[in-house]
Amino acid sequence: MIPDLGKYADAVLWSYAVSIGLMLALVAISVMRGRKVRSEMEKVEQRVARNG
Repeated sequence: MIPDLGKYADAVLWSYAVSIGLMLALVAISVMRGRKVRSEMEKVEQRVARNG
């Protein structure tokens, strides 16, 4: 199932690893930022609801 990469195996596998790591980092940052924005929006909505 795994293709024979020959002498380039290390470079190809490291490239895949770095790419996957960067994608996971982007997803994690997006999720954390989304949670932060959502909580800030809830605070603003509560403030507006209290003040009319």
